[in-house]
Amino acid sequence: MEFDLTIDYKTILSRLDWIVFFGILLLTFISVIYGQYLKKKKGVSENKEARFLDLLLMGRQLTLPMFVATLVATWYGGIFGVTKIAFEQGIFNFITQGVFWYISYILFAFFITHKVAKYKAVTLPDLIEQMFGPKAGKLSAVFNFFNVLPIAYVISLGLLIQALFGITFLLSMIIGVTVVVLYTLYGGFRAVVFSDIIQFFVMCLGVFLILLFSYKLFGGISFLKANLPAGHFTLTGGEGIATTLVWGFIALSTLVDPNFYQRVFAAKSTKIAKKGILISTAIWILFDICTTAGAMYARAVIPEAASDKAYLIYALQILPNGIRGLVLAGILATILSTLDSYLFIAGTTVSYDMMPKKWKGKISLYHLGIIFVGILAILLGIVFDGNIKAVWKTLGSYSASCLLLPVLYGYIFPGKIKDKQFVFASILGIITVSIWRNITLPGFWQNVDELYMGILATSLGLVSYGLFSKYKNKLSYK
Repeated sequence: MEFDLTIDYKTILSRLDWIVFFGILLLTFISVIYGQYLKKKKGVSENKEARFLDLLLMGRQLTLPMFVATLVATWYGGIFGVTKIAFEQGIFNFITQGVFWYISYILFAFFITHKVAKYKAVTLPDLIEQMFGPKAGKLSAVFNFFNVLPIAYVISLGLLIQALFGITFLLSMIIGVTVVVLYTLYGGFRAVVFSDIIQFFVMCLGVFLILLFSYKLFGGISFLKANLPAGHFTLTGGEGIATTLVWGFIALSTLVDPNFYQRVFAAKSTKIAKKGILISTAIWILFDICTTAGAMYARAVIPEAASDKAYLIYALQILPNGIRGLVLAGILATILSTLDSYLFIAGTTVSYDMMPKKWKGKISLYHLGIIFVGILAILLGIVFDGNIKAVWKTLGSYSASCLLLPVLYGYIFPGKIKDKQFVFASILGIITVSIWRNITLPGFWQNVDELYMGILATSLGLVSYGLFSKYKNKLSYK
């Protein structure tokens, strides 16, 4: 079977493919409208607080099937990022973008869901404010904003639209983001959830079909071993242990990921949240097997292809008519389902968490926040020049090193960390990570990732501030 690395997507896709593709896209928009119909049918109180709670958390009525669908769908918008890593480094992708994250999900399910339930918070910064104080809440809102800026997913969507329609990368990002902004403005969190339900089924079916047809055409593991570098089957993928473990710490940032918290806050009960995370983890494992193996097949068959587009080029040429359109819609669904969630959370952070109390709850501010985030994500997509891995690494390093530890210590030692202590430690971590990223390091220190230095600085900040406060209190008693 011969593969064309410069395929014209407009000619390779049949009329049936386009019908299936746009049919699924239409079904997604219909699901959003249906969600709004159910809301009106049920009726939501005209009370301002109730309306805003419905906008942000769907009135805390998220059932188990909805919880699983929206959580799973939200997590895979960077499909071109993970398949790029798998194409270049094999099962290293499954370890760094899979196994490390499963550990974090399970920790969240068993040790955090019940702890946050008592706060009845609306957002993650709201939770942190209740745990530590108002200054910590405001600082975490800034972290939260940059952590959920959907840069990687705007890039992914731009790459897909560019590949399909042959327009510029910038115009592709603008078109994609505009569509997502419009339906997110229309229905808030409810629109995100109902669109995620359709996208969940389509994306899971899509990646499974790519793996199924790959196995049918080329065989199993023996084919991959015969046609891939040996490094593709090592846990570190040619990287050092320290570099590999950096991804483990970044995965732990799930414990302060606002999308997780948003869904836990929106669940009908703590039991649903815990069970939903565990079911989602099982689905994620299967999904990661499909994407990692699919990208490894692409490397084995078309090793000379561009790594960020190889998975798509490969998939469209091994699939039959109709199925090709379904899988293409599945790839689009993985991107849209994450982009709309991150866009929603970032917009909420601007309009709710960063605003003075007198302005909180204004729906007009929420709309402006969503539009602002969409524009900013496009601009930063240009700055990062389409490099999804660099986006994850940069934002993940700040989140994991500067916000994760203070929050975890807050769970372990409730009431022990004070508001100013939280702020001092986090800012010290920010400064350290920023300096480490931008200075020329000698010898051994070149191999020490900024994330490790950030974690060290944040930890020292917490301890030193605590010791200083105790010393100061002793002096005041004398």
